[in-house]
Amino acid sequence: MPDPVLVWFRQDLRLADNPVLAAMTDRPVLPVHVLEEPPGGAAAWWLHHSLAALGRALTERGAPLLLLRGDPRRLIPDLAARIGAAEVHAGRLTEPSARARDAETHAALQAAGRGLVLHRNALLHEPHLVRTGAGNPFSVYTPFSRAVFALLEGLPPPLPAPTHLTLAPGAPEGLPPDALRLLPRPPVPDWAADFPAHWTPGEEGATARLGAFLEHGLAGYADRRNDPAAEWGTSGLSPHLHLGEISPRQVWHAAREKGGKGVETFLKELLWREFSHHLLWHRPEMPTAPLRPEFRAFPWRRDADLLRAWQRGQTGYPIVDAGMRQLWRTGWMHNRVRMIAASFLVKHLLQPWQDGAAWFLDTLVDADLAANSASWQWVAGCGADAAPYFRIFNPVLQGEKFDPDGAYVRRWCPELARLPDRFIHRPYEAPEAVLRGAGVRPGRDYQPPLVDLALGRDRALAAFASIKGGQAA
Repeated sequence: MPDPVLVWFRQDLRLADNPVLAAMTDRPVLPVHVLEEPPGGAAAWWLHHSLAALGRALTERGAPLLLLRGDPRRLIPDLAARIGAAEVHAGRLTEPSARARDAETHAALQAAGRGLVLHRNALLHEPHLVRTGAGNPFSVYTPFSRAVFALLEGLPPPLPAPTHLTLAPGAPEGLPPDALRLLPRPPVPDWAADFPAHWTPGEEGATARLGAFLEHGLAGYADRRNDPAAEWGTSGLSPHLHLGEISPRQVWHAAREKGGKGVETFLKELLWREFSHHLLWHRPEMPTAPLRPEFRAFPWRRDADLLRAWQRGQTGYPIVDAGMRQLWRTGWMHNRVRMIAASFLVKHLLQPWQDGAAWFLDTLVDADLAANSASWQWVAGCGADAAPYFRIFNPVLQGEKFDPDGAYVRRWCPELARLPDRFIHRPYEAPEAVLRGAGVRPGRDYQPPLVDLALGRDRALAAFASIKGGQAA
């Protein structure tokens, strides 16, 4: 019998197009997932259900998933020794902590005469292999996307899922998914109670979501992607991609095969995800430190009350509040609204982008460290290829442009639902009679604005001007 192999699942919780599994059809395997530190709350909810789904799929094929909790730098080498595996196979990760952990795990395995083999299964292309003509990492999205588009010509088709796996003997008893304690538990209220109405974690859910988007959303993607109220304005695939329930290669090929008007725009969104991981690979400080050094001196005005009001969707600006409430209720926020809400926090309220990024990591089901960090730095003006310092989204004008009839705001801020379109994005300007006619009691049913927009903009511009190089930010 061939030597057994330890298959270490991380952010590749699928069977189809999984190069780790594809090479194991004739070898005994032990699939394992080790939980070291739980992710943020919403992502933890998703991980629980994704692991349960993967466990069922692997069991059907003859090799149940072993769930462990602890330090993988110790548990993985010990488990490999226990089953006599000469190799551990896993998908390559870009997060700095994961890379450090993998290096230590590799060293421990190597000391025992074993190996750690890493595969590309979370991205379309290895981030360390994409280079400029001068051989440097990219720092601007557009040339990066052109380069990767060229590299992806002739991208191999997705791999099929294995129909049968042989379980390696000698595995210890693992934990049931509930023992990982990833779900909200009493006395904590079940803040995820509404999530199942919006999401189906797992590979089957990811495949169904992709199919529905291709059928209903792809053709109109270029026109509808900025409409937060549109039913199929976005794919909703980000949480599935984050945990690898579907591969970007599967999505890429399926979209190109479907074709149509919105394909090119949609594929560029996949490449923004690739660009984010490229940045994180080469700039591991990105989650906490500004990529542009002059921003280390930026005069933030950290205020716990302002941050809390933003988190709770109580800023007084409906498009921002609708987005923050959608986030809390569903674990997700429309991308256009993410930009508006983030800009309001860091520019109008002058709160550190790191605080906003941390809140998103805790409340997003698609809490991808690379994409989240790159996007917050882009909005704050301190990242690679960042938004210009003078780009300060006006939440009222943004709401009127992208939610002109207020459908999105009316859904997530129901206290404003009866306001006329004219005032739905500026309720603070509505006459008292209009407010009362819409059932809105002034100063009681909806938060007055936290900051005057003109004052906030002027203050932000002054803050940018105060740092060295701020005018070029």
